[in-house]
Amino acid sequence: MDEEYDVIVLGTGLKECILSGIMSVNGKKVLHMDQNSYYGAESASITPLEELFKRFKVAGGPPESMGRGRDWNVDLIPKFLMANGQLVKMLLYTEVTRYLDFKVVEGSFVYKMGKIHKVPSTETEALATDLMGMFEKRRFRKLLLYVVGFDENDPKTHQGIEPKKTTMREVYKKFDLGQDVIDFTGHALALYRTDECVIIDVYI
Repeated sequence: MDEEYDVIVLGTGLKECILSGIMSVNGKKVLHMDQNSYYGAESASITPLEELFKRFKVAGGPPESMGRGRDWNVDLIPKFLMANGQLVKMLLYTEVTRYLDFKVVEGSFVYKMGKIHKVPSTETEALATDLMGMFEKRRFRKLLLYVVGFDENDPKTHQGIEPKKTTMREVYKKFDLGQDVIDFTGHALALYRTDECVIIDVYI
């Protein structure tokens, strides 16, 4: 290989792809290399299933009960991206999206009392869910309608709540929501990984 390059990037993980893409779209001549036989490094999606067993040195390969290997596509590191987040914009800018497939999350689920429940995210689901009693469903539905209709620039939609001064603790109290509903709203809907959304005063 006698060609000259401005930059050589080793590895095809997400970080390496972003760096390579940024330099490439800015006119640099980039050589992108990987020691693996597949693309993506630790962020790869492995297919067929036989390759996954081979990568982790599992003897014997996948059992017949798992079906055809080509029907499997396993993410080594599942990636959750906010649709309007900065990372998505960066991936689009660097054209890394040519090597990615996006899938919309169909729902959030919680485990409670030995069962798996879908977290309601619409007013219809709020009225049908088993996660809450009848009266709590109505109060939660009012919260969802408030959130959907909220416009920071239209005071009529605030319902007496000051966006820059009111904490989420106070919002939950206004809609008279119980602790269980507060927990799955903070974790499954607002996607807080800790109890920060419940314990401290989080402004809306």
